Amino acid sequence: MNSELFGVIVTFLVSVALAIPLGKYMANVYSGKKTFLDFLFNGIENFFYKLSGINAQEALSWRQNLYAFLVLNLVWFIYGFVVLNFQTSLPLNPDHIAPDALSPIAAFNTTISFLANCNIQNYTGTTQLTYFSQIFVLSFFQFVTSAAGLAIGVLIFKSVVNRSTNNLGNFYYYFVRSCTRILFPICLVVAILLMWQGVPMTFKDHGTIKTLEGVVQTVARGPVAGFLAIKQIGVNGGGWFGPNSAHPFENPTYFTNTIELISIFLIPMAFVFAFGFFVNQKKFAAMIFGVMTFGTLLLLVPSLFFESKGNTSIDKKIGVAQVHGSTEGVETRFGALSTSFWAITTTAVSNGSENGAIDSLHPITITSALLAMMINALFGGAGVGFMYYYMFIIISIFVAGLMVGRSPEFMGKKIEAKEMKIAVIVILLHPLLILVPTALTTFVYSLNTDAYQHAWFINHGYHTFTEILYAYSSSTANNGSAMGGVNYGLDYWNMTTAIVILLSRYIPIIGAVAVAGSLATKKYIPTSAGTLAVDSATFSVIVFSIMVIVAALSFFPALVLGPFAEFFTCH
Repeated sequence: MNSELFGVIVTFLVSVALAIPLGKYMANVYSGKKTFLDFLFNGIENFFYKLSGINAQEALSWRQNLYAFLVLNLVWFIYGFVVLNFQTSLPLNPDHIAPDALSPIAAFNTTISFLANCNIQNYTGTTQLTYFSQIFVLSFFQFVTSAAGLAIGVLIFKSVVNRSTNNLGNFYYYFVRSCTRILFPICLVVAILLMWQGVPMTFKDHGTIKTLEGVVQTVARGPVAGFLAIKQIGVNGGGWFGPNSAHPFENPTYFTNTIELISIFLIPMAFVFAFGFFVNQKKFAAMIFGVMTFGTLLLLVPSLFFESKGNTSIDKKIGVAQVHGSTEGVETRFGALSTSFWAITTTAVSNGSENGAIDSLHPITITSALLAMMINALFGGAGVGFMYYYMFIIISIFVAGLMVGRSPEFMGKKIEAKEMKIAVIVILLHPLLILVPTALTTFVYSLNTDAYQHAWFINHGYHTFTEILYAYSSSTANNGSAMGGVNYGLDYWNMTTAIVILLSRYIPIIGAVAVAGSLATKKYIPTSAGTLAVDSATFSVIVFSIMVIVAALSFFPALVLGPFAEFFTCH
């Protein structure tokens, strides 16, 4: 356990150490300053701009930037949906996937899920998708949607750094630079490291092996290493294989486990530091990072503790002592602490990949994972996680202004009713999209016969409710992780989760960009002695307190009915 804990601490510290210089580099990339990769990518980017007819230097308003983002996403959706429905008529199908392997409803869910950077996998990639679909739809989406999320985050940066303007920069400029100068180089390095450790990178069809028992077994493979790199670096989480990073071809060694964990943390952490360098508010960025880290540790520490002790009910009921911590559903190559660390990391960062069975984790660990997705502002996704924290900043400044009797101001811009209303809608939409579908699904499930209920879930009782709550929390947080006791192949899950993913991805982005655009156009007000210092520890406490209060008021009853009830039943 000591060595496992040491590995957890080192992994986190290395992630922070790499994120700081990467954040400075990202700030230079987005602000147009010279970087060491200019000689390589200037010509490539200019070729793309010339080919598409885009003027990347054109100053766009928030509405124009938002229009560019939404239209691009619509084009991607049409492309992805068509390819998935006609995948067997396209090349790169060495495993001879059948034409009816993926239903239109499953194709719709998959397209929406990967388009929204959620990456819920209600399918098995090696039996339902061709290599072409995996590469040119799923991997492509994991790349471009991450870049689009980063570009949206930079629009928020611009609203803060400019004093009074309608110019939020150019979405296309930030998007292309995110692809070429940030995601691609890092993914190339990660893919090479994964290949070095034995992750497959081949276009051959499935192989056959003879096991030690003498049985001939089919082994799926493919160009996995390149797929995994953007899966983790882009904060996506969609795996090539069904078991995700619990599969030995996706995660063969402790080194790959560490590399993938660092990759999950890297961009969200670096983006916070990039904000500080971009707007020249490094202390404020450090405070934001501190709140995010503190919140993550509050969820991680109890998870590590309970997973190290194991589930006492297993010892009581069947006499199996948990001397090595939780082992059922845990990747024994890495240990119980590594699996629980991954579970909290992947939910706090909105990644969604897994290196163990979340369904088998201790109820307290599942509660922590749920809370990470319910708060949805502890690092979060690529660019979009910072967006949610930005909404909490707006609300916190407004509340603090009321407390001290001053007009609320943020970076020299007055926050008024319009910005406050949008921020509140964005924040309250999150629990609405989790709790309403959870209640509806629980009601629909309760109306059906026992035989139909068994077709929905493997488990029953409090754990069933937890699985329903987790499914919609993961969908709403654009996370994508899942508890394995649910039959996600049902059309009901495909349709309801797709709708939730759509609403939870695009409405908050529209709201955040609208707030950024509104603040950017306002007259700059110089700071004075009475101005609230947003880079202070006091303000950080206010932000964190509001995050906790919103989560507690919204989700505590649901948590009591699910994982808390299961915890007290098991103990």
